[in-house]
Amino acid sequence: MIQCAITYKADGKMKKILFPVGGAALFAADQIMKSYVEQNLEKGEERPLTDRIVLRKVHNKGMCLNALDQKPSLVKRLSLVSTLIFTGVYLLTLFREKGFWIKKGLSLITAGAWSNTLDRCMKGYVVDYIGFRFRNEKAEAVTYNLADFFVAAGSMITAAAAAFRPKRKEKKMEKDG
Repeated sequence: MIQCAITYKADGKMKKILFPVGGAALFAADQIMKSYVEQNLEKGEERPLTDRIVLRKVHNKGMCLNALDQKPSLVKRLSLVSTLIFTGVYLLTLFREKGFWIKKGLSLITAGAWSNTLDRCMKGYVVDYIGFRFRNEKAEAVTYNLADFFVAAGSMITAAAAAFRPKRKEKKMEKDG
């Protein structure tokens, strides 16, 4: 088990943070919401949360937008393999001194990936429960869960962090010059 530790430099700046506890909390939040929806909503039932956001129960046997829903065993394997790859990359980044935003992004991706993968492995489908009201019926029919938002946000954070990090060669040239 990975220990979560927070240490600070004497000047108050953060030296090192490990993110597994935060990721576990996000994973747990999504699993709690999925459990609530499974126990308290009927298929097709909608409960408005705001004028634009609704709670509904959808069982998604495929991937995003029901892709490959006719091949649930393939979806399960793809989900498990990609989740294990992201987990491995995430664990490797935890031991690096730098890369706060990469770690943050990978923590979100990993939490979301594990939540949806657990559903696929245990139930054979992913429970989606957040819908939005739009004028377009196709857009309104799409339903998400917190894990989907974690993966999307984590992907954007990780991509931005990778795009804006300084290049190593330039840093080395500055040191040598």
